[in-house]
Amino acid sequence: MRIAMWSGPRNLSTAMMYSFGARPDFAVWDEPFYAPYLVATGIDHPMRQEILSSHEDDPDIVALACLGSIPGGKPHFYMKHMPHQMVAGFPLDWATECVNIHLIRHPARVVASYGAKREDISLEDIGFRQQAEIYDRLGGIVIDSADIRDNPVAMLQKLCAAIGLPWDPAMLSWPAGGRPEDGAWAPHWYGAIHRSTGFAGPEGPLPLVDGRDADLVAAALPAYEKLAALKLG
Repeated sequence: MRIAMWSGPRNLSTAMMYSFGARPDFAVWDEPFYAPYLVATGIDHPMRQEILSSHEDDPDIVALACLGSIPGGKPHFYMKHMPHQMVAGFPLDWATECVNIHLIRHPARVVASYGAKREDISLEDIGFRQQAEIYDRLGGIVIDSADIRDNPVAMLQKLCAAIGLPWDPAMLSWPAGGRPEDGAWAPHWYGAIHRSTGFAGPEGPLPLVDGRDADLVAAALPAYEKLAALKLG
């Protein structure tokens, strides 16, 4: 099985990669299209030069590797993908050979979390529009990060059942610290996940946002609500 897990930033995506990576039958890959995205857009992200110097930046080569040999000879492959990194013209046909899963999170939480790490974020940066478009093209399973945090056992069991994967309780925990598969960007973004050993508990009320952040949340809500209506419950 090859899983393409689509998720915007600040959305439990690395915890989900660690969860699947804790299974002995899965290899994992962290944001394969990040470097091609940086080259194609010219956008200035934290640790840009470190990313470009240590990751493949040709989207065609990355696409071929998504369907190539699975690292470590494992039977299954989990790939963490960001919808906004799939720039127009990047190959996407490879994903029709994968089980596509769409991880969503309320935009108020995403904007509040991302804004703490990077200034001047835009709707294009957080990927809600692109994720809805990828869902329209590929279909797949939708799961909400809030539901996973509320009840990891129940929701991960439902997800495994939905994709025809045997449940493994190893998915509930992982060792503190990073993984060898972490992208070069991990020192900037992965502090909390490196301190964790499992899924955090419920998040509580939505954060209050105002001004430009409130406008950004309002713009992202239609795409989120479209996918939320389809989520595993």
